[in-house]
Amino acid sequence: MRLSRFVVVLAVCVLGLGVLAVAKQNKFGVADSYKIAFSAPTRVGEVLLPQGNYQVLHTMEGQDHVMVFKQLNTKKPAEARVKCQLVPLPKKAGRDEQTFVVNAANERVLRTLVFRGDLAQHVF
Repeated sequence: MRLSRFVVVLAVCVLGLGVLAVAKQNKFGVADSYKIAFSAPTRVGEVLLPQGNYQVLHTMEGQDHVMVFKQLNTKKPAEARVKCQLVPLPKKAGRDEQTFVVNAANERVLRTLVFRGDLAQHVF
């Protein structure tokens, strides 16, 4: 009786861990939610976001991949929505990466994002 109870508890724990592992990434090989910090004002799509910390949500709108950037820890949070293209990576990303270009107005413009553990790069 004691052994069977242990086996049931063990099975529930393994099942729970499996569900958590699957929930971290969606079918595209990327997580649905991230945290990111911009060290300077950064243009994301059509919006110039102020320096700060952001929650980033990967969502689908029809067939379009959309990244939503929401500023954290502020009374009036800045927000940007931008379509992205997912480019498969050869293996899981080992670290977070951000690439930027500078536009004619001398603003940093976000071009790509890679998050550690994802299987795809977000290209804007």
